[in-house]
Amino acid sequence: MLAELSVVIITRNAAGTLARTLNALEPIGEVVIYDNGSTDETLEIARRYHNVSLHTGAFLGFGPTKRHAVSLARQDWILSLDADEAPTARWLESLGSWLTHADTREVVEVRRENWLLGKPVQHSGWGRDWLIRVFNRQHHDFNDAMVHESIAVTDTTQVVRLDGHIEHLAVTELGQFLEKVNRYSGIRASSDTLRVYPVWIITVKSAFAFFRTFFLQRGFLDGWRGLVIAVSNANGVFWKYMKRRARDQ
Repeated sequence: MLAELSVVIITRNAAGTLARTLNALEPIGEVVIYDNGSTDETLEIARRYHNVSLHTGAFLGFGPTKRHAVSLARQDWILSLDADEAPTARWLESLGSWLTHADTREVVEVRRENWLLGKPVQHSGWGRDWLIRVFNRQHHDFNDAMVHESIAVTDTTQVVRLDGHIEHLAVTELGQFLEKVNRYSGIRASSDTLRVYPVWIITVKSAFAFFRTFFLQRGFLDGWRGLVIAVSNANGVFWKYMKRRARDQ
């Protein structure tokens, strides 16, 4: 039944992890890759795989971009992945069995195991990561959120969980934290719906982001990895609001 499934991935400079993802997806009939201007070997890697349908175009924000990528798929059943995620064989087997009797109003929520420099993170807000990743586009699709997009569900949506999980190589080098903070904070700050706060409130919000991650979400149990995540979360909050404030000065 995996032949009736299309995987959808948006990419930009994903050469470091894309081959691992595509190797895991070889049993699936179609993998749609929508690239947003890669300057590394991402496109060359994608072209090596017989089941890849490669497209290029502009980045419209995460939600709108993924909605467009979904529209390019041949199948109605969609598995949405990031270029640094790879499903386990067990989960794909469970998914194939489920698709034989699936209702089009059902969606699949999968556990994502997040890795930081070769080790899964168990706390810091990363340890209990369940995400809806499989849906039928006749009834569901991504929302329009520019960042932290998700599958829009209704009161009639039925959520299913299957055996297995997705392995997410979230960070393979620490510099990625800085790149993500800069990119995501810029996208968020560009929204006119984001409030403009005084500097002292921005400082308090940033400090609380650290406190929440390192203490309330028990990031200290992840050692230095938890500390890095907590600092990154605080930076993300600080730069998001500070960039928004700078726009009005």
